[in-house]
Amino acid sequence: MFTLAQARHLVATLRPRVEELIRLRADLAELRIDLADHGVSALGGLAEVKALEARLHAVVEEFHQHGIEVKGIAPVLLDFPGERDGRAVLWCWLEGDADVRWYHRVECGFAGRRPV
Repeated sequence: MFTLAQARHLVATLRPRVEELIRLRADLAELRIDLADHGVSALGGLAEVKALEARLHAVVEEFHQHGIEVKGIAPVLLDFPGERDGRAVLWCWLEGDADVRWYHRVECGFAGRRPV
């Protein structure tokens, strides 16, 4: 369980990992398209696809080890289990957000997001 302050601290602390995830995601997408369309890419070949996939999974696993739920990688969507007013919530951070500014009840999902 995370407090809002803890979730915000982790987002700030893990920002380099989020940026790495975004870079890996973009490189992997570009590499896959180049290989599918042209059979070659400036980013490499099948070995590089596998390496990028492995690194991307390692970064996601690092978030999981911190207790963070990775709900998406395109865009990056992170949920931090917590509590608000005696109810289980997920503090929610979406790629592009400067800070954790949203939450939603666990059972409501993304559609139930509310400002903090």
